[in-house]
Amino acid sequence: QVQLVESGGGLVQAGGSLRLSCAASGRTFLIYVMGWFRQAPGKEREFVAAINWSGGIPKYADSVKGRFTISRDNAENMVYLQMNSLKSEDTAVYYCAAARRYLGSNTYYGSWYDFWGQGTQVTVSS
Repeated sequence: QVQLVESGGGLVQAGGSLRLSCAASGRTFLIYVMGWFRQAPGKEREFVAAINWSGGIPKYADSVKGRFTISRDNAENMVYLQMNSLKSEDTAVYYCAAARRYLGSNTYYGSWYDFWGQGTQVTVSS
């Protein structure tokens, strides 16, 4: 199995920045795609960003394009989410997820991911 642990969440003012980290351990050779999802209070979980473990063009939700950047460090088994120009609507619990296969158009759907972290809270004050 793969274990995922997020860190880096916190309280930030609107317009500020945060960098989330996700540390993968265990059978990391199983990982094909790494993604970030978020869930705000009273709302469904939504896709934020994803990247193939081997590289390629990252995918982003329209709501974060141009503000968030996903990156990976295969040597350290880490995935990052750099979040800039944060807005109050970015407030949510952010989850790291991993999939064992190529997802293609299913990249945007959490149900296709096999492993999940516990989440880290991001609160943006206006």
